[in-house]
Formats: sequence, C-alpha cells, structure tokens
Amino acid sequence: MIFNNNTAQQTAELLLQINAIKLNSKNPFTWASGWKSPIYCDNRIILSFPAVRNYVRDEFAKHIEEKFGKPDVIAGVATGAIGIGILVAEAMGLPFVYVRPEPKKHGRQNQVEGFLQKGQNVVVVEDLISTGGSSLLAVEALRNEGANVKGMAAIFTYGFPVSKERFEAANLDVFTLSNYENLLQKAVDKQYVSENELETLSAWNANPAEWNVEV
Repeated sequence: MIFNNNTAQQTAELLLQINAIKLNSKNPFTWASGWKSPIYCDNRIILSFPAVRNYVRDEFAKHIEEKFGKPDVIAGVATGAIGIGILVAEAMGLPFVYVRPEPKKHGRQNQVEGFLQKGQNVVVVEDLISTGGSSLLAVEALRNEGANVKGMAAIFTYGFPVSKERFEAANLDVFTLSNYENLLQKAVDKQYVSENELETLSAWNANPAEWNVEV
C-alpha cells in the first residue's frame, strides 16, 4: 500500500529522472530468481543524488511517524536499504540497526547488527519489494531478537500478489513511497515509454514468472 498518491507520483518521477528505474521491453533483464523482466529497479543510485535522497529521507521520516508512531529503532535491510535507513534514523533522531540476509559465519555470528533491546518498537526500511521473501527474513530475524516490528516502509514495490499474501500471513503492515502502477502512469505521461511498451510492461507484471520477450 502506498503512503499517498502525491508521494507515489513524485517518487516515481524522481526515480525515472535519475535512471534508478530502467525500462527495456526488447532486451529484458534477468533477475537473481531467473525471471526475465522488462524493468530493473536500482534504488541504491538514490544515494548519489543529494536532492532525491533528501526527498526520500524526509518522506520516509514523515510518513513512518504518521502510520506507525515514532518507533524506538529504525532497521535497514542489508545491503540496499542500509544507506537510506541510516538517513531516516538520523532525521528522526533514532538509533539504527541493520539486518543481514543470514547470520555471519564468524565472530559473534550476528544477523542483526547494532544495539537492539528486547521489546523495542522497530520500523523496517527496505529499498525494494519484489516477492517479499528477503524482506520477511529480516522481519523474522528482528522478531527472533525480541523486537516488536511495527511495520515496514519501502521505496518501491512491484505489487506482486505473492508479496501481499506473504505480508498478510506474517501480520506485517507495509507501506511504500511508490509502486508499479504509479511508475507506469508517470512513465507514459513523461513519454519514457510508448503505449505498446506499456502493454508489455503491464503483461509482465500480471505474470512475471512465465513472461518472456515474445509475449
């Protein structure tokens, strides 16, 4: 669920402007999952654009407090959300921790890095939501440490049904700055894509696991 329409539209436009969102329906990208995709979202590039990263930081800080109340800790999901998570924590005057995909193999073998106490209220910051699997691993790790996870805030989501089902099953409230629907609308309005390309992008989002370039 997006925080609000205005933020979703503005965020989508900024992501397109800085080429964080790359659209290529003729030569699709291959995701780690093996899915072929006409879109690739690299939100880490946001950190290289001060005006955009400040916008994302401020929108996160404002909406997190509105939706979840002020938490005790902000947690970033490694590695993509560490940078923006730190900025959000700084803006809100809060401690920050980050969550590894799995525990370290050496040392203290931590999965949650930083100081976290049992019972503390935590909001998780994520850069991108696709199927929701890696995001939920981070939430599970925090809950295993005794944290009270109030919810998750992400920059962008593809809006796949599988992610929504997983979040509901995990009893997790998730809000995003923007989503696939707003991205497509803004991409057409600003002529980043043609109407024919829009059909391809819509068809992929409806069935990404089986989509291929011939569709």
